[in-house]
Parts: sequence; structure tokens; C-alpha cells
Amino acid sequence: MPTAVIVFKYNFFKVISVACAGGITGNIIFTNLSAIILKWLHIYRTKRKIEKKIFTKSTRRMILIKQRFGLAGIAAITPLISQPIGAFFAEKFFKDKKKVILYLSISVIIWAIGLYFILYIFHDQLKTWGVI
Repeated sequence: MPTAVIVFKYNFFKVISVACAGGITGNIIFTNLSAIILKWLHIYRTKRKIEKKIFTKSTRRMILIKQRFGLAGIAAITPLISQPIGAFFAEKFFKDKKKVILYLSISVIIWAIGLYFILYIFHDQLKTWGVI
């Protein structure tokens, strides 16, 4: 996002279109890839007859995140934790790919617009700090 801002010199539509196109493409790719990985893991576990532990510490944490935040919460924090990890968690908890991709894409658009305006407002301060 900051690179797009610098390259396009704060042209709103170019920056947002590039940032959103990259994020949405990543969401589609990683959601489908996560579905394939989860399906492969399920097949692997059934062939090897590996029984999954029901109540582990990580299982409880995942269930707590799902119950507290739902798909919207996972989508909201996905840009902070990374697109592949967020898409994996969303696909693991919610099997409707269209809904997962939609929520993750809306989150990308909101984050892109928010970051654009943060960079636009604090441009002078960031320039003096040497960030931009």
C-alpha cells in the first residue's frame, strides 16, 4: 500500500485499484489453496487413521475466536496477520467459499481506503521521519 501511494503520487483511484486488486486476488488464491490443503489433510488423516484430539489448547482457542468474532472478525484482522493465514482460518471455520472471499475482499477494500487516508493525512510527518 505505501509503495502504491508513492508510485502513483497519491492518485486515489490508481492506489485503491492496485491495492484492492492485489488483495482480492490473494484472497481468491489463498482461500482456494486453503480448501485444497484442508481436504488433503482430511484425506491423509483418514488414510493413516490418525485420530484428531478433540479438546486441545489450540482447538479451544480456535473455537473461541470463531464464536466471539465470526467471519467478519476474522476478515477484519486478516490484513494484520496476513492474507494466507486469515484465508486459512476463514476457510477452516466457514466452508462457504463465496462468503469467505466476499468478507475478506470487503475487509481488503476497507483497509486499503483507511491506510490511504492515514498516509495522506500524515504524509508530512512520515516524510520527516524518513518513512516515505
